[in-house]
Amino acid sequence: MMIDLQLGFAPFILLLIFLVVASIKILREYERGVIFMLGRFWKVKGPGLVIVIPGIQQIVKVDLRVVTMDVPSQDVISRDNVSVKVNAIVFFRVVDAEKAIIQVENFLMATSQLAQTTLRAVLGKHELDEMLAERERLNLDVQQILDAQTDSWGIKVTNVEIKHIDLNENMIRAIARQAEAERERRAKVIHAEGERQAAEALKDAAEMLSREPAAMQLRYLQTLTQVAGDKSSTLVFPVPVDLIGKLFNVKDGKGAAGD
Repeated sequence: MMIDLQLGFAPFILLLIFLVVASIKILREYERGVIFMLGRFWKVKGPGLVIVIPGIQQIVKVDLRVVTMDVPSQDVISRDNVSVKVNAIVFFRVVDAEKAIIQVENFLMATSQLAQTTLRAVLGKHELDEMLAERERLNLDVQQILDAQTDSWGIKVTNVEIKHIDLNENMIRAIARQAEAERERRAKVIHAEGERQAAEALKDAAEMLSREPAAMQLRYLQTLTQVAGDKSSTLVFPVPVDLIGKLFNVKDGKGAAGD
């Protein structure tokens, strides 16, 4: 009789053991469990050991680690009507598991779609030169917009990085020509500035030499010394007439003084 009773309770004991095992959930440190009681939100549990009553309670696990999402390449028309392809990376994490499960159906898909539209909208307000030169500022603009719009979903967007901006071949050649023209313009400006500075220095030197005739003679003799080192057989060196006149005047003056 006792054996029959034990055999009769055996299915219930097995069912009880199964229910106990099924009700035990273990959540890792980076996981949280959103518990629903008869379809209504009850509480968020975890990490560690969590008891969930089968049939009455349901649990939805949420990962709190940072998610790295690749934004597919987007066709963007800049403010100066240049068509480019831009792709980016979005880093975000769930900070409120309750909102991430209740407020949005699929927070991963929703964040991805929002990132694509926001990337096109923000970059479309800037010119191509700004996209290439001010990438950090554009990253910050996209990140702030995404963070503000996903706050109601319990998601924190930590960073956005624009990876690559693809240009067609014609635009690449046009940019190369523009850069070359810019370098030529800078070279001409630098050369003109050098000529101006040299002219000012020559003017100052001429004024200084004009005040001292002896200095002009010394400069003339120094030039003769430099030219004499040349290996050429014939040397033609122009002599200013006023310099010769000054030399003769100096000699006449000395002779008159001696007389």
